[in-house]
Amino acid sequence: MDKQRRKFLKIAGAAALAGISAPVVVKLTSSPALASSTGHGETPAHAAPADAHAATGHGVEEAPTGVRLGMLIDMRKLYGHPELLEKLAAVCHKVHNVPEIDGAKSEIKWLWDVPFENAFPEHSAYHASAITKENNYLVLCNQCDEPPCVRVCPTKATFKMPTTGVVAMDYHRCIGCRFCMMGCPYGARSFNWMDPRPYIKEYNADFPTRMRGVVEKCNFCSERLALGLEPACVEAVKDIGAIVFGDLNDPNSEIRRRLDQDHTIQRKPSLGTKPSVFYIV
Repeated sequence: MDKQRRKFLKIAGAAALAGISAPVVVKLTSSPALASSTGHGETPAHAAPADAHAATGHGVEEAPTGVRLGMLIDMRKLYGHPELLEKLAAVCHKVHNVPEIDGAKSEIKWLWDVPFENAFPEHSAYHASAITKENNYLVLCNQCDEPPCVRVCPTKATFKMPTTGVVAMDYHRCIGCRFCMMGCPYGARSFNWMDPRPYIKEYNADFPTRMRGVVEKCNFCSERLALGLEPACVEAVKDIGAIVFGDLNDPNSEIRRRLDQDHTIQRKPSLGTKPSVFYIV
């Protein structure tokens, strides 16, 4: 890291701690569900901050207009099938050039599985059922409607898309301060301690690789949504309908229909982040 980068890190850190940085709103132009910066030289157009998008998620008053993308994971269809959890993570990581690096510190993950008590620490596991004890639960970025990672990012490298509500990343802006990792209560962000490119087994030319010193995470497959495709994980278990994806603000969408009829839980809802990922357990 050169002297200028270290100096900027100090300035940016001081600004963030002082509370003077604000999340940026990104204007997207080619599709209702566009991706974040592609990493191939294009950068998103930045507009002035606005409060137009205030959707809060299922069970709370929703925004009168705008799309609010969300995901419903029906764990009942994944119980007893650890191979499906592995398949989901593998598909996600292959599509997004996530490197396979051993070691807890260096591991990069967008989609992974953990025990119930890790996924839902606010829900009691006392005298839990055999199903709860014997199965892991799929976890990912919760695409929060009130994302603390966005608030603490000093360079606006992480931001919320106003047209979809997706919390996206601009890898070019990331300076590696890792404030967003400290701000995220779900452990959904990974830091590239080393150059990830040598650890990519199957390179996908349709998605940018990252570099050493930047943070990355799930982006709800925004680059696929821009092409009219579903997220890779949704497509991977389409045959059993284990994951439902859609607009939380559309009362006629499949995800809203399911949320209205099935009891769901979220990860750490008491924190006020308003997660957009729901679970049937």
